[in-house]
Amino acid sequence: MRFAADCMLGTLAKWLIILGHDVAYYPRIEDGELVAVARRERRTILTMDRRLVQRRAARDHVLIRSHVLAEQIRQVLLDRGLAIRRTGLFRRCVRCNRRTRPVARERVPPYVWRTQTRFTRCPQCDRIYWRATHVARTLDRLRERLGGERPDRDR
Repeated sequence: MRFAADCMLGTLAKWLIILGHDVAYYPRIEDGELVAVARRERRTILTMDRRLVQRRAARDHVLIRSHVLAEQIRQVLLDRGLAIRRTGLFRRCVRCNRRTRPVARERVPPYVWRTQTRFTRCPQCDRIYWRATHVARTLDRLRERLGGERPDRDR
């Protein structure tokens, strides 16, 4: 799913990226420009701004109702019929939202090289990722935040 999040929803944007969704986040953008970007790139607008969603051009949107992150995540997932899949986690760079690509083990720190086998790299910012204990911790945090649901279940 492709989203465009307004300036009030940076944490939600980050979590949706962690969940594997393409999220364009603009910390400083005018409403009209956000709507134009969303239409041009075929993105769903995520906003808490009621006036923004009243714009005729802002048809595809989710008006976020809560300031609580867990409720925001739950609302987006339910509204768009999305599931959380273990295989979707950490497939995008949390810094710049690009899809990561496999990279050789030689590019990682020595301890990580000895303890992990698969690595990905962001082609934009060169950040390297690997699936270690943070994946399990993230799933646990999601379970807590989403009220005990099983986010790692493939649906």
